[in-house]
This record gives sequence, structure tokens and C-alpha cells, in this order.
Amino acid sequence: MKILKFGAVWCPGCLVMKPRWAEIEEANPWLKTEYYDFDVDKEMVEKYKITNILPIFVFLDKNDKEFLRLDGEVEKNKLLEILNQNRDK
Repeated sequence: MKILKFGAVWCPGCLVMKPRWAEIEEANPWLKTEYYDFDVDKEMVEKYKITNILPIFVFLDKNDKEFLRLDGEVEKNKLLEILNQNRDK
């Protein structure tokens, strides 16, 4: 599983999620994540049809197929639950 995180420096929810993701990634070293800036990484923003409603988290399986998309501030417990349920994807 890989998670693509889309955010921007002007996004308040992104600032909330940044330390939350840092804790999750530190506790789950197997997890692959990539961060893309909405204003900089235009190719990825267009590829995944990201709007300016941020943050957006795109969950990909082993074959890079999207199976889940979340937006906004997501509780740490909910993220951990999703990770545990989909770890082998």
C-alpha cells in the first residue's frame, strides 16, 4: 500500500495533518507515502484530479490502483484503522 498526500502551504487542514502523518509513519515504517504540493506538483495534481479542497489522501494498492480517497482532517485512529485493514493491499 502507498498513500499519496496532497497539500499546500496555505491549507490549514494540511498543517493539522502533517504531524499526525509524521507520527503514523514513524510507528509504521512499512508504510510508503509521498507528498505532493498542490501549487508545485501540477502533473500529479492533474493525474489524480485533485481539486483545491485539501488535504487529499489517495490510497493505492500494490498495483498502484486507487482504492480509497479521503479529504480534510482525518482522525489518527481512523487512519490507523484503515491502514490495519488494508495493509496487505
